[in-house]
Formats: sequence, C-alpha cells, structure tokens
Amino acid sequence: MPSHCIRHTELPGSSRLFTDLLYHFDKVADFYDHAPFDAESYKKASQFDFPAARRAEIVKALAEQNPGNPSLAILAQPGTVAVVTGQQVGLFSGPAYTLYKVLTAVRLAKHLATQGITAVPVFWLATEDHDLAEINQAWAFGPNQQPVGYTSAALNPKQGPVGDIAIPDPPIAALRQTLEGFPFADEIASLVESAYVPGANFGDSFRKLMGDLLRPYDVLFLDPMRPAIREIMAPLLAHAAGMSSKLMTALTDRNKELESRGYHAQVHVDAETSLFFVLEDGKRIPLRKFGTDRLEDLKTRPESLSPNALLRPVMQDYMLPTVAYVGGPAELAYFAQSQVLYHALLGRMPVIVPRAFFTIVDARAEKMLTRYGLTLADFHPGMQALKERMAAKLVPPQLTSDVASAKATVTKSIAGLSAKLQAFDPSLAKALKKSQAKILFQMEKMEHKTAREALRRDQRASQDAVDLDGLIYPHSHLQERFYSILPLLAKYGPDLVGTIHDSIPIGCADHQLVVL
Repeated sequence: MPSHCIRHTELPGSSRLFTDLLYHFDKVADFYDHAPFDAESYKKASQFDFPAARRAEIVKALAEQNPGNPSLAILAQPGTVAVVTGQQVGLFSGPAYTLYKVLTAVRLAKHLATQGITAVPVFWLATEDHDLAEINQAWAFGPNQQPVGYTSAALNPKQGPVGDIAIPDPPIAALRQTLEGFPFADEIASLVESAYVPGANFGDSFRKLMGDLLRPYDVLFLDPMRPAIREIMAPLLAHAAGMSSKLMTALTDRNKELESRGYHAQVHVDAETSLFFVLEDGKRIPLRKFGTDRLEDLKTRPESLSPNALLRPVMQDYMLPTVAYVGGPAELAYFAQSQVLYHALLGRMPVIVPRAFFTIVDARAEKMLTRYGLTLADFHPGMQALKERMAAKLVPPQLTSDVASAKATVTKSIAGLSAKLQAFDPSLAKALKKSQAKILFQMEKMEHKTAREALRRDQRASQDAVDLDGLIYPHSHLQERFYSILPLLAKYGPDLVGTIHDSIPIGCADHQLVVL
C-alpha cells in the first residue's frame, strides 16, 4: 500500500504551536512535560504512583461498560498504564479522524509493550458535551465522490449532555442510497443500522458502532456520565473547585505567556471564565464567575459539576493511570494551557501525542494527482485555483516554453534599456520599470487564459477537478475532517480498519496520503 508523507507545515491551517510541538519541541518544552517522539518520555511519564484503591474503582466501573473485555484484567494489574484518546459521540461515528485517533492509541499501547511498559487503550466518550448541532451531522460520498450530508431530528431544548439525547430517525436509508454501488455498501450500512436503532441515544449508538469496528483491539470505552464514573471523579472536582481562583490566575498567566511567545491560546480565558459547568435538571449550564457563591455550595456535591475543555483532561488522568494522550491539533494546543492545571492538581502530566493523519485515495485518484502535478496544498485555495493549476499542465509544453522565453527576453531587453535611461534621465528609467510590470502582468494574464482554454477543450480535466476535490478536499476541508469513515469502509471493506492500524507509524506525525 503506497503512501506519501506530507509535513503539516505544507498544509493550510496548521498552527505554529502544533507544528513546533511536532518538529521543534525545544521551542515549546516550557508548555509540555514530555517530547512526543522521545522513547525516554514514556519511561518518565509511566513512573508515578497510582492509588491501588482508585485503580480497583476504575476497573470495576469500566467493567460495567465493557463486560468481558480482556483489557480489564491487564488494567487491574499494578503498574499498567493507559493510552487515552477521546472524541464527541458524533452521528455515524463522526469524522474519519475519530477512528484514526483510537487506532493511534491502540498502536502506541502495543508499541509500549515492546518497550517494557504494559499499557491498554482507553477511549473517552465525550457524552457530557452539550452542543447537539456539532455532533448531529455526518457526511459521506458515493461512487461519484461527491459529498452528501445527513442529520437527524434529535432535539436538545435544555442544552443538556448530548450522550443521552435520543435519535428518533437515524438517516440509515439515505446513507444506504449514497453508498449504493460500493462493494461493501450493504455490509457497512447494516453495521450502522444495528448500532443506530430508532430511539437509541447518541452515546450508546456511537459506542456500539465504534465497538464493532474496533472489536479485535480490546479498546476500553469510558462514558463519564455513568454514576460509578462520576463518583470516582468527584474528589478531583471538589479539589479543583476549592482552588478555582488560584487555577484561573495560573491559566491567565499561561495564556499571556503563550501569546508573548507568538503562540495562540486555544481556549479564551477572562474574568467571566469558569472551569466548570453545572449539571442540573437535564441542563449543562456554564458556571461563570458571577456564580462563585454557588461554587462554594457545589463543592459539597461535586457530582453536579462538569469540567470545561481545559480541566477535563486533568480529571480524566486523575481517574486513569495515563501515560499518553492521543489528540488532534486543537486538543494538543489545549494541553499547553492545561499544563498549569496538571501541575497544580496532579503533579504529573502524560505525554501528549499527535494522532495519525490520513487522506485515502484509490489508484485512479493517484494517477490524476500525478498527471496534474498536484499536492494536498493545491486544493486549499478553492476549485477555481485548482482548475487553473490543472489547466496549466494541459498547455502544450512548447507553448509554455515559448511564453517563458518571451518573458525572459522582455525582462532582459528592458534591463539593458533601463541602465541606459538611468544614465540619461532617472525619471524615465522609473517609468520604464512600471511599464515592465504592466507588460509582464499582461503576459501572465495571457498564460492563465491559455491554460483556461486548454481546460475548456479537455472536458475530462474539468470532471477530474470535480472528482478530486470531492474526494480529497470536500467543502474546503481535508477528507479526514469532513467525511465519516463509512464511505471508505463501504468502498474498501471492513478490513480497512486493520490496514489503517498497520499503516500508523510510531515516531512520525506527518500527514499520509495513502493509495489503496
């Protein structure tokens, strides 16, 4: 299976904080405790005392959610650590990178075992989130490689945790119609249908589908809304509530430090920010600073508290013996802020590891990319720019050479004339320089017109542009961030999960263009 690695610095939208973490860790070492690609990092991060009583509690709680999972017995052993990842419980498993995240955690846990560190993969189901609109959507494509979107009629009038929201009408029929024509369409649609039963909630449906896809890998799923889990997290939340003022000061200082170093703060922190939400009457309500008195009351019943994005990973690693957290670019940025919370509340921080990044194409798409000399970065400016880039490849080589030669001749001739005019009258030389810019602009304009005419004559190229854009950069998003994994499974089969797992490199986080 051929693949091509692309550095994130070559792709649009990559933040400097993210790329420095990957490629220049020395620049961000103040914000993260461990370098993600250093074997010593995992040895250091695994050397901490995890209370035996808490280990027993979390294993018991996870047993309720993962009956019969062999990883439970391994996690119960003293010294076993967890490689954790997580994601929102999106419709139809959410974006494809959700699967890539958990497979990265699986791959890393196996690798650590070869290094003498016993580890199990854990997936944190973000059932506490309250943004239904964000998870109640999914995208797929069919044989025509064009995006098709889906939503359900689910409602969340109280803005409560989405995990318990029922899905009255999972759009299975629409999904089947889109996937029709792919070799494994019926098998994958039936797998989805068995998980997304009308009336089942987002958390359970997501958990069932992901569990079926990941069955060979013994992943432990953790739903933080389960009472047994909330009981374990309560002491940490109470402790954090008591330190709220001190923690917010530390976060404010960290944000200023990040910005002074030219980085960004992923989560905005100001006088109105709180580390907590309140779970009450089916609602998840932000606890702003004006609710400080309320916070004092809630410290006595922390089961009513829910952490924000910065506190959540600390709470997660209080409950689990986490050696590493696998995340995407935005999550990795969170941890640069959360580090101050880790130090204040836990005294330790896991290795922060980038997930695997994939764009998956078939041999036909690879041939088109080669034919037109395209890279992933060429898709970012938009369809018109993509077509012009492709069109330039269709202009006869001799004509392209002649235009380049003419531009060089103009530049050389004007340079010679300019030197003579400079000696005669500098103002005339200056005017000639402006004229040169206009001449070259018109010649370049003619180049673009020639390319567009070549594209107009080659109707196949126009369709190629539409096909490639739909597959690789739908609606101006990278494939993995837009499409569900489902159309790829329908096209290549359920064994694709194992193929992806085997393709995940340890020690490299470049984006991979994979050809199947």
